[in-house]
Amino acid sequence: MRKVVFVQGGGIGLDQEVSVRRLFEAVNAPIEFEVQVAGRAALEQARDALPKETFDAVKTCGVALKTKLLQPKGAGTPTAHGPTVPTNYNVAFRRGLELFASVRPVHNMPGITSRFTGVNFLLVREITEDMYAASEHEIVPGVVQSFKIVTEVACLRFFRLSFELARKYGRKSIHCIHKANILKMADGLFLDCFRTVAAEFTDIEPKELIVDNTCMQLVSRPQQFEVLAAGNMYGDLLSDLGAGLVGGVSCTAAINHGHNVKVYEAVYGASHEAVPRDTANPLPLILPAMELLKDLGEAPAAERIQKAVEAVLTEGKIRTRDIGGTATTTQFTDAIIARL
Repeated sequence: MRKVVFVQGGGIGLDQEVSVRRLFEAVNAPIEFEVQVAGRAALEQARDALPKETFDAVKTCGVALKTKLLQPKGAGTPTAHGPTVPTNYNVAFRRGLELFASVRPVHNMPGITSRFTGVNFLLVREITEDMYAASEHEIVPGVVQSFKIVTEVACLRFFRLSFELARKYGRKSIHCIHKANILKMADGLFLDCFRTVAAEFTDIEPKELIVDNTCMQLVSRPQQFEVLAAGNMYGDLLSDLGAGLVGGVSCTAAINHGHNVKVYEAVYGASHEAVPRDTANPLPLILPAMELLKDLGEAPAAERIQKAVEAVLTEGKIRTRDIGGTATTTQFTDAIIARL
């Protein structure tokens, strides 16, 4: 059995966890989960939102499957005068593990309606710096300054991973997404690092594309892309745009990379106040769970789950309410298991 840390953030993550456990059991996946809590789930146990034990467990194991970490109940939107909660727990979790890149596979799924077909690209996002370093302050009342942080060390590390992933998945080209025509120093350094690393991977064609043009190209002809490599902010925006192209959060996952640590993450979560118990769509956690199985050498088990999911979606009779049905989480999971 291979041990994997399961990071539970609460809310619909509780229902998603049950679904994934049942599917893994049904395909005899040799995975043993060690459950650790974080976010609202930890707070409800009167613990720190980001417990040291959770970080230690993930670092020791090296592999984790994670639900979205919910913020405290009633948390509001940050303002110029400071956040209403201490931090974004998902961002803080990634920083605590020194994760530096998030990979989103963006592709069509049979049975999920979308405006485009034939879409299949990787969005690789740098997640340690850029505007999301959150280095900002109020100079005088009414004037706020935010810094975009770009470093050569982080960029070179990020692009080497991006090219390695392109090679691993048999992609022949990779686009560097930038705004160096305006941000000549910050995005200029980002682009220079891309060119440096590209020279080491002569089997992959390097391409460069300004971020606004990227948005236009994505909503015009997304099939042209194989790998997109972007900084933190551009990557965040393009990740959601990519999900929208293929039908929403039910069609994508996040695989976060660090040094000897990899976290497979659900990109969608909600509280049970917003989504009642046993009504959540489990696909946002099932998809990263399948990616985890593939990377742990259990591709046949992942493929069985994938084919069963696709069969249920294509038949269209049993779906959770967010994808056009009335089924509960349990009923949707039952239908997938019945197809295995």
